[in-house]
Amino acid sequence: MKELICIGCPMGCQLQVDVEGDKIRSIRGNVCARGSQYARDEILQPRRMVTSLIPVAGSRIPLSVRTRTSIPKHLIGECLKHIRQISVSLPVRTGDVILANILGTGVDLIATRDLPESGLPSARQ
Repeated sequence: MKELICIGCPMGCQLQVDVEGDKIRSIRGNVCARGSQYARDEILQPRRMVTSLIPVAGSRIPLSVRTRTSIPKHLIGECLKHIRQISVSLPVRTGDVILANILGTGVDLIATRDLPESGLPSARQ
């Protein structure tokens, strides 16, 4: 029996998931269907968003980046290794693809802030 707290909606249901091998036998504790789907995904195919910072030549401020969507949880360490090897040139705009299709996942690594040619963020940030 595995216990999870659902993050699918604000209810935060306490889920009990009966797992046998690689099969889910039952899911209890969810108030809505999102809880059931969350439990299935978390047990069978856990995924996470990845966020990080990249140093940028010519900027005192590192570039914050994230995956556009979640990637398989077991790839996080390898993803971070790839991110540490990236070099970025100014300027960078929010949403720019910094690394396409990271680790063949189909998920892009994107910038989450503007870094103009000066290396200093604009006043709107």
